[in-house]
Amino acid sequence: MVDDLQSPRRERKTAPVISECRSPAAHCPSSLHDHGPVFWTLAPEALRARLACGPDGLTASEAERRLARHGPNRDATARVDGAARAVLRRSSEPLALILIAAGLVTILTGDWAGGAVIIAILTLSIGLDTIQEGQALRAAEALRQSVALKAEARRDGAFRVVPVEDLVPGDVIRVRAGDLVPADALVLASVGFAAAEAALTGEPYPVEKRPGLGASTSPAEATNALFRGAVAQSGEAIALVAATGRDTVFGAAAASLAEEAGPSPFQRDLRDLGLLIARLTLVLVLGILVVRVAFGRPVVESLLFAVALAVGLTPELLPMITTVTLARGALRMARRKVIVKRLAAIHDLGEMTVLCTDKTGTLTSAEITLARSLDPAGVATPRPARLGAVAAALGGDRGPLDAALVGASPEAAMGWRLVRQRPFDYAQRTGSVLTDGPEGLTLIIKGAPEAVLARCTAFRNGTEASSLGASEREAALAHVRALAGEGFRGIAVASRPALGSAEAREADLVFEGLCAFADPPKPGAAAALAALTDAGVRVKILSGDDPVVVRHLAGLVGLERGEVLTGPEVAAMNDEALAAQVRRVDAYGRLSPDQKVRVVKALQGGGEVVGFLGDGINDAPACGTPT
Repeated sequence: MVDDLQSPRRERKTAPVISECRSPAAHCPSSLHDHGPVFWTLAPEALRARLACGPDGLTASEAERRLARHGPNRDATARVDGAARAVLRRSSEPLALILIAAGLVTILTGDWAGGAVIIAILTLSIGLDTIQEGQALRAAEALRQSVALKAEARRDGAFRVVPVEDLVPGDVIRVRAGDLVPADALVLASVGFAAAEAALTGEPYPVEKRPGLGASTSPAEATNALFRGAVAQSGEAIALVAATGRDTVFGAAAASLAEEAGPSPFQRDLRDLGLLIARLTLVLVLGILVVRVAFGRPVVESLLFAVALAVGLTPELLPMITTVTLARGALRMARRKVIVKRLAAIHDLGEMTVLCTDKTGTLTSAEITLARSLDPAGVATPRPARLGAVAAALGGDRGPLDAALVGASPEAAMGWRLVRQRPFDYAQRTGSVLTDGPEGLTLIIKGAPEAVLARCTAFRNGTEASSLGASEREAALAHVRALAGEGFRGIAVASRPALGSAEAREADLVFEGLCAFADPPKPGAAAALAALTDAGVRVKILSGDDPVVVRHLAGLVGLERGEVLTGPEVAAMNDEALAAQVRRVDAYGRLSPDQKVRVVKALQGGGEVVGFLGDGINDAPACGTPT
């Protein structure tokens, strides 16, 4: 459950929590558009003018004034019912009211034992439900409290550590590798900075962040903006805070979790059943009482007979049986490390007809792995991956791609010694190491295929090096595009022998080949989806990731590789057109949180009972749409 993840300086204890769905906030951060264009499409000067601040950050006194105006940089805390309110809410259900009335009347007519049994059964049922929900809420709160709250902000001309809650629009912040981004901000300067935004946008790879103007209004394509809740993977960035608290992308999505939970289908059905029984009981009791009195029977005797009939018609044990059965299910799920916040959610799970699932971290492990190692001709060979692993192991950058290379060839660097290193440079889009090993003094470069190929004059042809001409260069780039079309991220590897460290020029390189990476599906994903399909549940993928990647993943987990609707296409449709599309399309890419909500609502409008499975804050509004 995502609640108040804010701290850039944090120690996190993780535990999986499945949250009961909330009523929808139903929109993406509309507040981002309330005062004109989204902040990442503005130049720093224009954003400063909008925020009425200078280039050196704020003074402490100005920050205090803004804090009073904008409020703390945190999400609204979900309103939690106290024990008395929770008991009162459950006691007001129709079946509970019938049992209360029947128990009181039974006691008033002298049958103390019978009335006490009815009240005791009802009390135990309500108590079990209240205790279960309270335990789940306490577990979620403990998870939220495990996050510390500190950030670096420039105040009075110097960077200081301040509470995250005290950040305000106009602050200048510094974010370093390992930090959580504390607010939405425009990048002013960066040095090799990349952020992991999988929980926000569905993008599994770290996103490079650098100053500039953004052309797209989609947060997933804003390479000049930092978003609250993202994790800094490398480098350092200075940024101007544009939004805090509920005005952030994170906060707008998280707001759906603070909304009061609406009744689930099971609760609605149970309430309708209670109302039906109440009406029938009232009609029959009054009718029989009137008939008996009309035929001259004693009034007291007729009243006792009517009460006995009311008690007999009322399923006294139904709330008890329902609560105990669902509680047993909750305990079994707890043993599998699943927290059930409302018992009724277990029954709704069984009634589900469509499951909408996120991709990154849900169907996939969100851990990048090496999928292929190809020579310049596109033929599988271990050499590019082995050289890449040497560079990754000795270079020490250890981003997700480097970790995947080392993981695929853990012993590749044995016998190699680092002589010199040039860390990955986002401007040049390459990194290099000069190493001494089995092949002698060797320079190894890896990085973006276009950047690496621009430094190559030859390519590896078996054991020989052949001249790299325009046709070979275009063929290599065609392989890169083909890999991208299959959902892979490709990097190029090149090398050259060096006579000495002074001769290790990063030019006249030999193109060794390509390494392709993927965020593979979890081992049990395909089997789980097949089981759902056999159970009559249709599965749809709702992702913020690239549509090409979504289509490829759909094939890997056993879904049809058919049409993939994109976020812009969904935005261009009215509700009627979308309702027609969701009946046939099972995969969606580049969806924003509000677009996920629209897809879920369109399915519900067609009579489907919809479940949503996701692990990112961008999934919270869709999870919050009542089933």
